[in-house]
Amino acid sequence: MATPVLRWCCLGRRCVFAGIGGGSRRGRGVPTGSTSSEKRGQSSVAQQPLITAQKPRKGEREWAAVVGLEIHAQIASNSKLFSGSQVDFAAPPNSLVSFFDASLPGTLPVLNRRCVEAAVMTGLALDCHINRRSLFDRKHYFYADLPAGYQITQQRLPIAVNGRLAYSICVGKRRSQMVTRTAGVKQIQLEQDSGKSLHDSLRSQTLIDLNRAGVGLLEVVLEPDMSCGEEAAAAVRELQLILQALGTSQANMAEGQLRVDANISVHHPGEPLGIRTEVKNLNSARFLAKAIDCEIQRQISELENGGKILNETRSFDYKLGCTVPMRDKEGKQDYRFMPEPNLPPLLLYDSRSLPIGTDPQQVIDIDRIRERLPELPRVTREKLVQQYGMLPEHSFALLNEVGLLEFFQNVIKETRAEPKKVTSWVLNTLLGFLKQQNLAVSESPVTPSALAELLDLLDRKAISSSAAKQVFEELWRSKGKTPAQMVAEKKLELMQDAEALEQLCRSTLEAHPQVVTDVKKGNPRAINKLIGLVRRATLGRADPTAIKEVLERQLSS
Repeated sequence: MATPVLRWCCLGRRCVFAGIGGGSRRGRGVPTGSTSSEKRGQSSVAQQPLITAQKPRKGEREWAAVVGLEIHAQIASNSKLFSGSQVDFAAPPNSLVSFFDASLPGTLPVLNRRCVEAAVMTGLALDCHINRRSLFDRKHYFYADLPAGYQITQQRLPIAVNGRLAYSICVGKRRSQMVTRTAGVKQIQLEQDSGKSLHDSLRSQTLIDLNRAGVGLLEVVLEPDMSCGEEAAAAVRELQLILQALGTSQANMAEGQLRVDANISVHHPGEPLGIRTEVKNLNSARFLAKAIDCEIQRQISELENGGKILNETRSFDYKLGCTVPMRDKEGKQDYRFMPEPNLPPLLLYDSRSLPIGTDPQQVIDIDRIRERLPELPRVTREKLVQQYGMLPEHSFALLNEVGLLEFFQNVIKETRAEPKKVTSWVLNTLLGFLKQQNLAVSESPVTPSALAELLDLLDRKAISSSAAKQVFEELWRSKGKTPAQMVAEKKLELMQDAEALEQLCRSTLEAHPQVVTDVKKGNPRAINKLIGLVRRATLGRADPTAIKEVLERQLSS
């Protein structure tokens, strides 16, 4: 059977897919993108009726996708979750491994207070219920980078449950309208990270680095409330910004500090939810979106061709642009969960339940942590829109690049230019140059002070906009000179001599009678040609608006 032609569009609450062909063979059972097999069919969002903007063509059937995420974020802490070993991404292999990390007999876990506070702070920021009592469990599986043969996690009673993550995506023909979506946060749990496997293909061997073993992780489990790669990527990016604002995780995906597993299934609207697959270890928002969309299309194609979806774990091959099988999950893996015998229940308090005379260093006070919560990204964006009158999408762009908001605010402090003009130069010119050369904001050759001075020159009409762009390029290429010095050296100042401009305009009109005739006949482009001729004669030093005013006055006289 030929591969069906697929239509795909994001409509309202979830993405809608349509494939050519009548029937389909649905997989066994009704699991979704959720991680909980018992409650996979209970998500109110997943069960909402699908609303489409247009009817499918004859012979087509609609498809709906369901996506849930498991996000692992390394906690920003000087030491590991249960040992005093230092945490350092760039350390030499196996240089930060304690006896406990290596699972030597007789070693015991000691819970890191900082990691607990980070989990509580993250839960509060995501509107979660913080459990006053939570438990630790052992999750048994055998792999070379897990020396104990089990992971300490929170399977039965995690530290936080039942929250929400609001995120925004761009919609509309021009992608200029921001729409807010919400994904439920099922739970946040504390757990150990594993070590790292280093595969040497040349020598056909695998080496193990245990520096990462035992580093504290926050596992944030999102309900299957998303329906396409774009929504999932936006949700992860918002969570990344929240974690960075809180300081609970650096959340650098390139360094493995934030890793995502996506659970994906498709079904016909009104029918039971389909078999899910899990795509593991996605380490960038762009690859996350691509992997989910590719897997959705693969599942639809498979079902439309009479196949079935296997409950399996897959990975994303970015070179091939598709997901590939890793291992099947048809047989339930028995992790033999058991209570962690070496850790008592974790007890948290608030101001009302805190025992009198208790040492604050010996307990976690939820209310004290709540008081220390910093401003969250959504609040910052709202303030930017209100204070500077910028578009919502511009506020998102400023926060999405590390250090860009601080750069923008520093320029604002030092310039008299309007905030909208500063926004345009930062987001269009500066960010464009940074992305072109793959530089971080902190690596920009143009400082906030230099850009502020350049915008001041432009604001008081000392230079034209084209000259300002020329000066910016010079600032980017060379250091040590100010914008004013560059303007003086290259003689880029706007003409201030009104009489000289009058004479140049008059000479231009006399030298081009045919263009003058075209202007008088109503040709709108002819006046632009005259402006260009005058600007060329002034080497670009005349203000186009001033030239136009002089020309129009002379033509009408």
